[in-house]
Amino acid sequence: MRAIILFSLALSLFFSCSPSGPKTLPILGERDVVNGDTIYPTIPDFAFIDQDSQVVTNATFKDKIYVVDFFFIHCPTICPKVKANGLRIYNKYRNDDRIGMLSHSIDVKNDTVAALKRHAEKLGIDSRQWHLVTGNHDDIYSIADNYFSVAIENPDAPGGFDHSGRLILVDKNRHVRSFCDGTDAADTDRFMQDIDLLLQEQFGD
Repeated sequence: MRAIILFSLALSLFFSCSPSGPKTLPILGERDVVNGDTIYPTIPDFAFIDQDSQVVTNATFKDKIYVVDFFFIHCPTICPKVKANGLRIYNKYRNDDRIGMLSHSIDVKNDTVAALKRHAEKLGIDSRQWHLVTGNHDDIYSIADNYFSVAIENPDAPGGFDHSGRLILVDKNRHVRSFCDGTDAADTDRFMQDIDLLLQEQFGD
């Protein structure tokens, strides 16, 4: 199963980068065929709390596309690079109400709502578009799998956590459509091209 998912993700990167590839992004992940209908994987219902103590659910992103990542405030390795590239995305699409951003803290013990608020202020971001969220430990860790990301507690890892540096793009139907290495500026540039493709597909721009 993992091999199939990895192949789907690699294939999506090839198509999104190829000038002769399709004009729309693929839907990532394994799919089922039921009575002749193709059923695509979707992000399940969720409920988290953001830096302004507001509940963030799937309804928060109704009729929007959104960008997802997993982080923790005191991450000593990849998170600062991922957030820097996330800020590039935020600034490019700032005040575009068709796009949201959702960052899950995987350090639910230390990254309190107050800590997330201070972090958001340091980044200079507005919670109307970019939500830094905390919540139930198991809910955050399990939903990472749905985004094809990684979040693991590991006392031997820097900061105590292993996690992916991916930025993940989700369409307004809850399908994962693209991702990039959020530590890589060039890959983030390619990812923003994918965002533009998805905007064109879903909103006709």
